[in-house]
Amino acid sequence: MKIHILHMIEGAKAARGLTVVIDVFRAFSVEAYFFASGAEKIIPVGNAEIAYRLKEENPDMILAGERHGKILPGFDVGNSPSELLRLDVEGKTVVHTTSAGTQGIANATGADEILGGSLVNAKAIARYIKQSGAEEVSLVCMGLEALAQTEEDNLCAEYIKSLLEGTELDMDTEIEKLRHTSGAKFFDPAQNDVFPQADFDLCTRCNCFDFVVRFHKGADGEGYMEKVIV
Repeated sequence: MKIHILHMIEGAKAARGLTVVIDVFRAFSVEAYFFASGAEKIIPVGNAEIAYRLKEENPDMILAGERHGKILPGFDVGNSPSELLRLDVEGKTVVHTTSAGTQGIANATGADEILGGSLVNAKAIARYIKQSGAEEVSLVCMGLEALAQTEEDNLCAEYIKSLLEGTELDMDTEIEKLRHTSGAKFFDPAQNDVFPQADFDLCTRCNCFDFVVRFHKGADGEGYMEKVIV
């Protein structure tokens, strides 16, 4: 198995084979929590205008997303797992747009298959990849607003790679480091309105879910994320 670790939009465009688009803080952690809370499917979109149009056409849909970390005007929830846990999403369709994660989905046009990557289901992702028999795997770290690399996404890629190769990182130590690097914003009182401290703990709960979040592309070219238990 060939494993490539790639970065940001260019990495997504270059991704081949079974591709994992990684966004730990917070897009694909959020999507995992949506599914754990009973959402039926999630439609990832790169453009917020598409999200508004879908909501207008389907008022029962839930709008979730952000730009620069902040909830978009008129959205039901931002990109925060702690906030979405207060919503009733059972059986609902969620439209999700973010600065990094969903942009990766939109740009990974050369991938054979796409998963959303996060720490909360990293072992499930590794199991899914092994069961798939994929010969080529691309782990795409989307980073901060798809503009700069981040420690948490790079860690997630290295962790999944280690699981595929039969080794395992000391994640307790690595997550403690995140508190003082890219995760420090969650512990800054001045930023807690955008980055609640609870989100750090929810996004770094390694392997609390036994499913993957997989992109399903329909015959019409439109796609959505679905929950697949492994």
